[in-house]
Amino acid sequence: MITRKRSKTSLASLPTVTEAPTIGFPVVAIGASAGGLDPIVAFLTHVPPESGIAYVVIQHLDPTQKALLPELLQRATSIPVTEITHQTALRPNHIYVIPSNADLGLSKGRFLLSEPLQLRGHRLPINAFLESLAAELGELAVGVILSGMGSDGTRGLQAIKQAGGLTLAQHPDTAKFDMMPQSAIAADAVDLVDFPDKMPEKIVSYLFRSSFLELPGREPSGRNALQEIVALLSEHTGNSFSDYKINTVLRRIERRMSLYQMTSMEEYIPYLRNNPAEIDLLFKELLIGVTNFFRDPKVWEYLKMVVLPQMLAAHPDGRAFKAWIPACSTGEEAYSLAMVFHEVVAGSNPPAKYSLQIFATDLSADAIDRARQGRFPHSISSDVSAERLERFFLQDKNDYLVRKEIRNMIIFAQQNIISDPPFTKLDILCCRNLLIYLNAKLQQRLIPLFHYALNRDGVLLLGSADTPGHFSDLFSPLTTSTRLYRRLDNLARQRLLTYFPTKVSSATPPTPSDTREVSMPGKIQSHVEQLLLQKYSPAAVLLNQDGDILYINGRTGAFLEPAAGKANWNIHAMAREGLRYELASLIKQALQSDSLVRLKGLVLKDYAGQAQGVDLTAEALRQPEALRGMVFVTFDSVPLAAAPRRGRSPNPKVLELEQQLIQARNEIQAVRDEMQTSREELKSANEELQSTNEELQSANEELTTSKEEMQSLNEELYTVNAELQSKVDDLSLVNSDMKNLLNSTDIATIFLDSDLRIRRFTAPATQIYKLIQTDLRRPLSDIVNDLAYPNLEADALEVIRSLVFCERQVQTKNGRWYNVRIMPYRTVENVIDGVVVTFINITESKVLEAQLRQIQSGAAAAGNSGENVS
Repeated sequence: MITRKRSKTSLASLPTVTEAPTIGFPVVAIGASAGGLDPIVAFLTHVPPESGIAYVVIQHLDPTQKALLPELLQRATSIPVTEITHQTALRPNHIYVIPSNADLGLSKGRFLLSEPLQLRGHRLPINAFLESLAAELGELAVGVILSGMGSDGTRGLQAIKQAGGLTLAQHPDTAKFDMMPQSAIAADAVDLVDFPDKMPEKIVSYLFRSSFLELPGREPSGRNALQEIVALLSEHTGNSFSDYKINTVLRRIERRMSLYQMTSMEEYIPYLRNNPAEIDLLFKELLIGVTNFFRDPKVWEYLKMVVLPQMLAAHPDGRAFKAWIPACSTGEEAYSLAMVFHEVVAGSNPPAKYSLQIFATDLSADAIDRARQGRFPHSISSDVSAERLERFFLQDKNDYLVRKEIRNMIIFAQQNIISDPPFTKLDILCCRNLLIYLNAKLQQRLIPLFHYALNRDGVLLLGSADTPGHFSDLFSPLTTSTRLYRRLDNLARQRLLTYFPTKVSSATPPTPSDTREVSMPGKIQSHVEQLLLQKYSPAAVLLNQDGDILYINGRTGAFLEPAAGKANWNIHAMAREGLRYELASLIKQALQSDSLVRLKGLVLKDYAGQAQGVDLTAEALRQPEALRGMVFVTFDSVPLAAAPRRGRSPNPKVLELEQQLIQARNEIQAVRDEMQTSREELKSANEELQSTNEELQSANEELTTSKEEMQSLNEELYTVNAELQSKVDDLSLVNSDMKNLLNSTDIATIFLDSDLRIRRFTAPATQIYKLIQTDLRRPLSDIVNDLAYPNLEADALEVIRSLVFCERQVQTKNGRWYNVRIMPYRTVENVIDGVVVTFINITESKVLEAQLRQIQSGAAAAGNSGENVS
């Protein structure tokens, strides 16, 4: 039994992030798939027999075949290997193997077997057990991922790492199939990448050297060392961890120290100073965020069925809602909220104009970058229903990609909730499993801050281990089974808000000066700016090159009106009479010019028939980049000029030109109508093509599913093939041993089946029967022999019938004698399947017997002669 030399406490006393485990020893879970048999054997061969650790092997096995894995692994180690049964108790110094047709879990120190939801395809038994192991053991859990295809095991390693356990992966260059190790490494879920035969030593060294409880964290020297590490982190990353729970920080520091086999923080500090990359790794270690889609399904179901419908019902005319998700990690929770809101809005009757803007923030820049991509592995299918996968995701190679309408609902940003200002005027605030890592002082600051950030009747969603604490009068629970709370209006409590994080407030205050500056309250300034925009800014619209209106500023009702029929936001359709043709020419000139184009003195009639003057300006935008290629059009009302008196006899030329102008305008209007019709037809064709594209995409997803099922089947067949190959090698070795044994006895032996056909024979048998290798499976009666034993076949059939062996002494044609014994052939299952005929050469004994008889006969004859003489 390996024990720690420096620790006075057992490994079972190490605290965990979760509840105290019921198992008092470490457990190593080994996950593998195709090509995993050899690395598993290499791993177990180097496991110490009395390590005090239990090992669980989870491999993708064919559910329709009996697994040979326990038998094969037992040959590689002296540690007992057992196939798991339901409610088997976990014990140290044992190796457990998952059965071939079950999913595996762990609860209160016992294995739980369950029927798999599906035999092949998206079945992920490694993830399921690793997550169960992380929840059960916390820091005593160790996860190992070896060769295999797919990404099974990645999410499980993330759960173990979040719980404070150790995670390892096989070096991809040594794996026959490197997809599983590569997936885990790419997800930053692996602490060590090594060769399988080197892993046991690293695991034992890590587990039994970990003793952060014995670090002098409560002694002055230990506190100074910890403060110095926190200062190094703050200096290098710009983020302070002084408000984190000290046990959490110590656990993360201990993990990094154990990987380098360091025994004190005083030894670790110089290493941090000399290796800035290690500070980054420690920073990421402290920011480990494990999340998944629709965590705690009951919470999301209640949010969908009760909370969100109530919010929408309170605003029947539509509203833009806001939500904030601090510590969003890689974005699964933000996307979950967006999908649920989208489903609720789609199911509202009648559907109104509702929108949700989600602000998702996290301290980790890497996590935010991954969240923005909206790309997730196929393993999310265990958390996201098939209906949601089809509705909200696109399949891209080996990943799922969140659809654009869901991604557009979320703004991801890097933010420190401790020091950066919060988002305000929120309807939903989702902060799950963050408060448990912060000390009580900071928790008491954040809960009132959440109350301040939420609107009246806003909803606060906390994690399963979080509560409002002493601020229960600020929030009321919606149910007892979920961590959903409704904001209460408590004016007395609102006045107690003394903590408002802002990095500006921590800066050095400016030097006082004699000049007094009168500051204006933000609300007054906002109202003044709005008033100026309404009173003095001109009516204007922002257009694309096709004339579609993208943005409207000011009052444009005097110049634009909605066209009758189907809603159309094109300015050529909405322009009032008197501006329609001039706008088309003005926009075209603006697109061809680099300067502002003006058109003055236009006259139009409003809805009441009153004439008014209008000046138009148009400018093609070049800056900023986001507005390049768009056109900005402004409308300016001007007084009408006095109409000149007409003469009694107008000029005929003028009348002709006016007539031609009217005709040209009519032709232009006809062309414009035709263009509008063509655009509508093109839109219709585009919709049909889009529908076809969706059908092709659906077919592609079905083919991808079939591919995954085939891949899973291929992995299982590969594993079965490896097991059978190992069995064949063993049988070949046994066959060779049997052949050498039979040949070494120098006894002629012939094995016959039930029809007396030759199954096998030894070399000495060829001296009696004229046998060659090609005579196998031929009847024995067809083979020429030297025996004077015509009843051999009959005796053999009688032995098969009666199961009583037969023995005869038979002479050959050349004078040799054999003791022929016929015995039943019994299989391992004790089934009679032929006979075994042995021929023992007794020629020498027969000769000696004959000589002895002659001597005895001669002696008897001599005795009779003497009697006659006397």
